[in-house]
Amino acid sequence: MSADTQGWRAKAKHFEFQGHQIAYWTGGNTNARPLLLVHGFPTCSWDWEPVWEKLGSRHHLVACDMLGFGLSDKPRSGYSIHRQTDLQEALLEHLGVVEFDALVHDYGDSVGQEMLARQRESAGAEGLGQIVFLNGGIFPDQHRARPIQKLGVSPLGFLVGLLMGRNSFGKSFSEVFGPSTRPSAAELDQFWEFIRYKGGQRITHKLLHYIADRRTHRERWETALTGAQERIGLINGGLDPVSGKHAYARWREVVPQARHHLIETVGHYPQVEAPDEVARIALEWLTPAA
Repeated sequence: MSADTQGWRAKAKHFEFQGHQIAYWTGGNTNARPLLLVHGFPTCSWDWEPVWEKLGSRHHLVACDMLGFGLSDKPRSGYSIHRQTDLQEALLEHLGVVEFDALVHDYGDSVGQEMLARQRESAGAEGLGQIVFLNGGIFPDQHRARPIQKLGVSPLGFLVGLLMGRNSFGKSFSEVFGPSTRPSAAELDQFWEFIRYKGGQRITHKLLHYIADRRTHRERWETALTGAQERIGLINGGLDPVSGKHAYARWREVVPQARHHLIETVGHYPQVEAPDEVARIALEWLTPAA
């Protein structure tokens, strides 16, 4: 493991959520407005490391590894977007955060949509202000599942964990990046180290419950977006085969008054592939008007 990931692990704090240990991080400007960072599948909050310092110059950062991810506990069951949203709200309460903005990616997009829906229904996330989305299955009909995801949601889903190793992970994971911004072998080692912590690769298929959640709550989550257009935005990596330029086009159709920014040359992980541009645009959008 590299010195970088060792340093990240050393900075992890922990709190208990429904009997499970959750790893979380705080940083940046503690006197500034809190910014909640919500990671994607199958990775963890390590994804935010490339933009952590820049975002932290103007925000108090809060991020956790959700249940089943990274350095947090990986129970045998109980993975739903609703429970992961409960976790985010519990973390904010634990830290005494009342008002906050959010930057969300992939799996985290669904958590962000659930937060918006709860806020609209006066059922939670009362303090959520602006929210910036990165690539993810915001619109289920635009989500082009990868082969491993299709296998994972099938009756043979348990095979994903049995068959997945460092090499197979590296191959499939690299394919969602832009051709010029794919992770190096050393970087893939870092991602894999967090995934396999506490045997995480063996529950990968269980985490894929979010695909069914997206179908079930499609109308409710899209309604939440359309009702919040003045305070949401999408930064999209156009070369993403899962939720790239085609999903960006749908965003512009469904929420035409919301902000949008396309990065033509990167894929599914814009915060890793183009961290400076992502941080710059996110900070522009999140800075209150003078």
